[in-house]
Amino acid sequence: MNISKHEQRVLHELALGGAIHHERQENGKIRDITCYTRNGHVLTDCTLSVFTRLKKRRFIRSQNGRPYRVTRAGVAAVRAQLNQR
Repeated sequence: MNISKHEQRVLHELALGGAIHHERQENGKIRDITCYTRNGHVLTDCTLSVFTRLKKRRFIRSQNGRPYRVTRAGVAAVRAQLNQR
């Protein structure tokens, strides 16, 4: 499956244990997102457009209003990075 470089980078960090925290508007739509690595650093490559593409492809999901995490499909779609080979 074709995944852009930014989507690949975000999926890789989520597969290592990161999470995407979100804020909703009054009508329930997502207004702002922040992607955190497992070390607590903020990943700037994760924009709202990257988030919506990953969500549309069902690579990430949220349960009961908790932060978004990677799914099994997302882990299968991510390619190995140099620091993980």
